Amino acid sequence: MAEWLTIFREQLIQTPLIQWFGVLFGVAEVFLARYNKVALYPCGIISILITLIVLYEAGLYAEILLNLYYLVMSLYGWYYWLRKGDSKEVPITTCSGRDWWVVFSFLFVGTPVLYNVLFYFTDSTVPLWDTWVTVTAWAGMWLLAKRKLENWLLLNISNAFAVPLYIHKNLFLYAILTLFLFVVAVFGYFAWRRSMRTALNK
Repeated sequence: MAEWLTIFREQLIQTPLIQWFGVLFGVAEVFLARYNKVALYPCGIISILITLIVLYEAGLYAEILLNLYYLVMSLYGWYYWLRKGDSKEVPITTCSGRDWWVVFSFLFVGTPVLYNVLFYFTDSTVPLWDTWVTVTAWAGMWLLAKRKLENWLLLNISNAFAVPLYIHKNLFLYAILTLFLFVVAVFGYFAWRRSMRTALNK
């Protein structure tokens, strides 16, 4: 345990400044999401762009694919939240049957496809682990863009598997960020649920 803590401390000390900026913008994004603010998207986009550089330097190409998806969905979500050229926010709702079909498509179609790509066409040492983190995050980000309450559940499934994955790859700072995101997402779920119920009762 003491040896692991020593490695962990040394990893944080040696973490490049660019990673700290990426993590800080990621923290800002999740706090803004927690309080249902559209500014979460520009902060998230900055964090994603920085993270793409970090992942490329680390040779983590599967995570690059995931973050490119985050980038596309963040741009789409930003537009969707502020569509029609005004600042009127899209209301929070729960998933419809069609939404769940999309989620299941991500999970049951995306998982074998992405796994086979990683297994046969990359040097990934954890293709199934990478795949599960990715497809659950894909589904969660799609629901977040649609302002569906259940986005927090899918994102936290991804977070729960991503924390040990980042530790396994010695990306301790990103593991800490993901653990933080997990905790905040729990509060985010209940905050969004209260907001949705308040809007429905007006």
